[in-house]
Amino acid sequence: MKLLGALALLPLLSSALKFELVAQPGHSTKNERCIRNFVTQDTLVVVTAIVSGNRGDGMMVNMHIKDAVGNDYGRPKDVAGEKRMAFTSLADTAFDVCFENTLTGRSHISNPTRHIELDIDIGADARDWSAIQANEKLKPVEADLRRIEETVNEIVQEMEYLRIREQKLRDTNESTNERVKWFAFGTMGMLVGLGAWQVVYLRAYFRYLFSLLLFPVAWAHANAGIAQVEASHLVPFSWETEDIHLINPAWITSSKADTNGL
Repeated sequence: MKLLGALALLPLLSSALKFELVAQPGHSTKNERCIRNFVTQDTLVVVTAIVSGNRGDGMMVNMHIKDAVGNDYGRPKDVAGEKRMAFTSLADTAFDVCFENTLTGRSHISNPTRHIELDIDIGADARDWSAIQANEKLKPVEADLRRIEETVNEIVQEMEYLRIREQKLRDTNESTNERVKWFAFGTMGMLVGLGAWQVVYLRAYFRYLFSLLLFPVAWAHANAGIAQVEASHLVPFSWETEDIHLINPAWITSSKADTNGL
């Protein structure tokens, strides 16, 4: 009963939006003032605007009702007094009610403005319950219960919509996390493979570099002019599991000196 009472007080607590719209020279979308609201698909929306002033006073107020997906619901021109427009939404999206005040002539007012009072009714609030009560011959309590029932149904539908949207967002989040995980594994594997390749490459490079520092017997023949190198002039050296004999540099120096003396 408390919930029903609170829902019954909602229309009494709601009030229209009121603001001042300054007149601007020329037409431009930058001069529009828009009020945005969200609506589900196939929902009745009634927009009621009360614009102060009169036509021909040097100002012209234009309205434009559109949604975020490109649907256009009306463009009333030169609005003065009360203007009511009703439409049924075509998609689950936000819609905008835009106002533009343009100067059409000279105005004796230093700061020409129009006062606008906007009221937007959606769903059950947009229906004419007085007409429904008269047509169906309902008692006032029955009409209130019908209105509250439709309001509760709208709340349930909106909660279901939020649940479905939350599920889609959760699935997208899980899919993104899965892709990021496999991307991280792939990056780590690539880095490990690159590191192994660098170790193998540097190992082969330093082996080649070390082989250039050795003094093979053929080099000794060509540069020292000695036909044969005795085993006593070789210095044993271990490289991993291989036994390598280096030529004693001191012997090469003495051999070069003897050759130059000849």
